[in-house]
Amino acid sequence: MSLTCKEVARLVSEGLDQELPAERQALLRAHLALCRGCDSLRERMGFLRRAMRKVSDRGDRGDD
Repeated sequence: MSLTCKEVARLVSEGLDQELPAERQALLRAHLALCRGCDSLRERMGFLRRAMRKVSDRGDRGDD
Protein backbone atom coordinates (compact mmCIF):
# COMPACT_ATOMS: atom_id res chain seq x y z
CA MET A 1 0.00 0.00 0.00
CA SER A 2 1.21 3.49 -0.77
CA LEU A 3 -0.02 6.88 0.36
CA THR A 4 -1.24 9.78 -1.75
CA CYS A 5 0.19 13.24 -1.22
CA LYS A 6 -3.13 14.29 0.34
CA GLU A 7 -2.91 11.42 2.85
CA VAL A 8 0.70 12.32 3.59
CA ALA A 9 -0.24 15.94 4.35
CA ARG A 10 -2.84 14.73 6.85
CA LEU A 11 -0.40 12.27 8.46
CA VAL A 12 2.34 14.88 8.73
CA SER A 13 -0.09 17.16 10.54
CA GLU A 14 -1.27 14.34 12.82
CA GLY A 15 2.32 13.33 13.48
CA LEU A 16 3.07 16.77 14.86
CA ASP A 17 0.36 16.30 17.47
CA GLN A 18 0.79 12.63 18.36
CA GLU A 19 2.95 9.62 17.61
CA LEU A 20 1.72 7.70 14.59
CA PRO A 21 1.39 3.91 14.56
CA ALA A 22 4.54 2.15 13.32
CA GLU A 23 2.90 1.05 10.06
CA ARG A 24 1.82 4.60 9.22
CA GLN A 25 5.28 5.94 10.13
CA ALA A 26 6.90 3.46 7.74
CA LEU A 27 4.52 4.36 4.90
CA LEU A 28 5.07 8.05 5.57
CA ARG A 29 8.87 7.72 5.58
CA ALA A 30 8.77 5.75 2.32
CA HIS A 31 6.63 8.40 0.63
CA LEU A 32 8.76 11.27 1.95
CA ALA A 33 11.91 9.59 0.64
CA LEU A 34 10.44 9.65 -2.87
CA CYS A 35 8.39 12.85 -2.94
CA ARG A 36 10.26 16.13 -2.60
CA GLY A 37 7.04 18.13 -2.48
CA CYS A 38 5.73 16.25 0.54
CA ASP A 39 9.11 16.31 2.25
CA SER A 40 9.19 20.08 1.77
CA LEU A 41 5.68 20.31 3.22
CA ARG A 42 6.82 18.29 6.25
CA GLU A 43 9.75 20.66 6.78
CA ARG A 44 7.57 23.76 6.46
CA MET A 45 4.92 22.40 8.83
CA GLY A 46 7.59 21.52 11.37
CA PHE A 47 9.12 24.99 11.06
CA LEU A 48 5.74 26.65 11.59
CA ARG A 49 4.98 24.45 14.60
CA ARG A 50 8.33 25.33 16.21
CA ALA A 51 7.82 29.03 15.48
CA MET A 52 4.34 29.01 17.00
CA ARG A 53 5.67 27.30 20.13
CA LYS A 54 8.34 29.98 20.52
CA VAL A 55 5.77 32.75 20.13
CA SER A 56 3.45 31.01 22.57
CA ASP A 57 6.27 30.50 25.08
CA ARG A 58 7.15 34.20 24.95
CA GLY A 59 3.54 35.14 25.56
CA ASP A 60 3.37 32.83 28.57
CA ARG A 61 6.40 34.52 30.13
CA GLY A 62 5.20 38.04 29.34
CA ASP A 63 8.27 38.89 27.22
CA ASP A 64 7.17 41.73 24.96
